[in-house]
Amino acid sequence: MSGSHILAIDQGTTGTTVLVVDPQLRVKGRATVEYKQIYPKPGWVEHDPEDIWLSVTKAITQALKGASLRPQELGAIGITNQRETTVLWHKATGRPCMNAMVWQDRRTAEDCHKLKEQGHESLFREKTGLVLDPYFSGTKLAWMLREVNGARTDAEAGKALFGTIDSYLVWRLTGGAEGGVHVTDVSNASRTLMFGLQGLKWEPELLKVLGIPEACLPRVVSSAEVYGKTRGLSGILPDGIPLCGMAGDQQAALFGQACFEPGDAKITFGTGAFMLMNTGKEIVHSKNNLITTVAWQVAGQVNYALEGSAFIAGAAVQWLRDGLKLIHTAGQVEALAETVENSGSVVFVPALTGLGAPHWRPDARGALMGLTRDSNAGHIARACLEGIALQNAEILLAMDKDATLVAHLKSTKVDGGAAANNLLMQLQADVLRIPCVRPKVIETTAVGAACLAGLGAGMFTDLAAVKNAWKEDRVFQPRMKDPEREALMKKWARAVAVA
Repeated sequence: MSGSHILAIDQGTTGTTVLVVDPQLRVKGRATVEYKQIYPKPGWVEHDPEDIWLSVTKAITQALKGASLRPQELGAIGITNQRETTVLWHKATGRPCMNAMVWQDRRTAEDCHKLKEQGHESLFREKTGLVLDPYFSGTKLAWMLREVNGARTDAEAGKALFGTIDSYLVWRLTGGAEGGVHVTDVSNASRTLMFGLQGLKWEPELLKVLGIPEACLPRVVSSAEVYGKTRGLSGILPDGIPLCGMAGDQQAALFGQACFEPGDAKITFGTGAFMLMNTGKEIVHSKNNLITTVAWQVAGQVNYALEGSAFIAGAAVQWLRDGLKLIHTAGQVEALAETVENSGSVVFVPALTGLGAPHWRPDARGALMGLTRDSNAGHIARACLEGIALQNAEILLAMDKDATLVAHLKSTKVDGGAAANNLLMQLQADVLRIPCVRPKVIETTAVGAACLAGLGAGMFTDLAAVKNAWKEDRVFQPRMKDPEREALMKKWARAVAVA
């Protein structure tokens, strides 16, 4: 194929978004297709892999139609995906051994607890940069091999294949049971509890602890190279389009924001908030309860990152809408918050599903404090936005401490749906005391996949070419005075302590 456009597949937790972009990263077509969430038991979250695949094929068709583009005009395909979600499928048929276990699934909490009791936590932390938590793929796969009839035997024989969603999609797009390519990129591999940060390979010692046979694991590849070409997708895509870019969603967003230098950081505002800081060639092991991960591998160069996640961000605004009925649409929160000059004595801790980094307190609960007789809806709305910004600031400031020997945080890029909220972005800049930079296209996860694919296909010559294609929308400069900021931070710290 010799087309000039890029197809970027962003396979997310609730739906799949596909962008068609031109070589200047201008979006020519866009489509999103949602699919069913499955909750078999409390704490269990699953997806039907066939539902995911159908959402991908529908979104591709719709995006190409919206772009008024023939599939033959595509020159590359990039993939980014919900990370940690685990699929095990039969190599001969493509049929899943069971539903995919989603990253949110908590059924392996007891398995993680047992591994900690057996003294394995430091081993996993040192080799993978991760904590022993059901969030990651390793214990999910171990559960499948233990609980699904015949799965272990098939996995040991290489007849059952494991993958995160990136692996599953590449396999399907390149022919599936008729010779599909079984690979994963370094960024996704680094989220499995089975992959060594130092050696960039599956770690036999970790596989032994988890009881996982290497025969079922995908080959690990870089984030920008030709993995294979489309095959057997009649009516959707022609044969021969190269798949040549791949990264987990948050790493793709970091790349899509052109955060290529040590100290460059981004915040993605979605249901939660996800922060990554590029630490360059250095593996920085956190002393502040953050995660160390692979950012990407491009042209033989590996970049690492520190990561921290806040479980609730945009979901806090949804709670104001659906729970308290203070607003009718999420977009109204900014106007409501601007009806007051400040939040007064009101403080909101958005720990509606516990606190993530750097506290890691699943027992914490959301807290709305400091209410007085003159508190009104505007104070609560503003406190909600402040709470989102303050929890993010805690994480980014912890990153800055961890990365002292590598780089310092000078600014941060922002993206995701809530990045459109100007007041929230201003508050974020204020509490961090650094500029927050918003791009013209805030769907940077998909843009990152497109950039990686462009590099893999040779459409971009190097990182400088990608950086030149990135376009700034607005810079939010900090303007809050230090005494006001310090008072806000103290108020926050007191509230978090009792949440």
